[in-house]
Amino acid sequence: MAAIRRVAFLRHLRAETCSLVLRYRRGRLVEQGRALHCWFLPLSTSIAEVPADDRELTFLCHARSADFQDVSVQAGVGYRVTDPERLAQRVDFSIDLSTGAWLRQPLEALAQLVTMLAQQFAAAWIGEHDLRRVLSAGPSCLRERIEEQLIADGVLRDLGLQITTVRISRVAPTPELERALEAPTRERIQQEADEAGFQRRALAVQKERAIQDNELQNQIELAKREELLIRQRGLNEQRRVEEEAESARIASEATLRRVARETDARAEALGVEAQAEGERQALEARTKAEATRAIEGARVEAEQARMLIYRELPQHVLLGLAAREFATKLEKIEHLRVEPDTLAHLLRGLGRTLPPQVPR
Repeated sequence: MAAIRRVAFLRHLRAETCSLVLRYRRGRLVEQGRALHCWFLPLSTSIAEVPADDRELTFLCHARSADFQDVSVQAGVGYRVTDPERLAQRVDFSIDLSTGAWLRQPLEALAQLVTMLAQQFAAAWIGEHDLRRVLSAGPSCLRERIEEQLIADGVLRDLGLQITTVRISRVAPTPELERALEAPTRERIQQEADEAGFQRRALAVQKERAIQDNELQNQIELAKREELLIRQRGLNEQRRVEEEAESARIASEATLRRVARETDARAEALGVEAQAEGERQALEARTKAEATRAIEGARVEAEQARMLIYRELPQHVLLGLAAREFATKLEKIEHLRVEPDTLAHLLRGLGRTLPPQVPR
């Protein structure tokens, strides 16, 4: 916005670098320029201030596709003024000579015009295609169509405007339809993710199986080596046992031979001793036998003589001798049993043998 300063009956205008000023006097253009500084009389002067910088408009457009589906478009259009004099003639950019503000709202009018044209071209292109084509083509096709139509349109060119940029930030259906359209893709992506998960799991299982097979092969190899080691140890142990058995056999044979020699020598010695002892014992036995025969012969003879003597003795004498012999054996006899018949017989015999007594 231009700055106007009042000095007496004159006015001084100072415009910014982004503004182009057109000063009219009595309906004729007398001066124009960018960042203009000038003095003027307010009673005979009219001033228009046209923006010289690039402007950008954003808008939201709702359209219907060929298959009668609502589509929302969020876009932006940039423009600049190429012919300020023509634009000032078509759109009122006059400013208040006291404050420097616009008397109307020219920028809003330009924004409405450009926005309506862009929305018209966007709706026309969307209406020519179905929803899937619109969404698959994306913002690029729609941006090219709007840009071509705006550049080729004669209204903006007649106004002295030039389109600089067209941006499409979003093309989307209604939320419900968007969710419905996203469902197959979401399911496909989920299926692909599940398939990838299954493949990873299968690969992991395969690797795990390979690891287990490798471990099993290692265990089998270790078992084989251990079996060979055990077999070798068994052979070594068998060889050692055989060697020890052979050594023991040789030692046993040597011991047996030595023991046999010692036994033979001892048996021979014992045989000599036994023979000598036998001869000695035989000699002693013969001597004892001869002595015994002599003694027994003498004893038999004495006994025979004694029996001859006893045969001639009377019965009471024999009883007396028997009593004396019995008296010598009393200490050795524990029990003595005398029958009444025997005692009566002895007493009768004793009575017959006693001599008759002379009466006193």
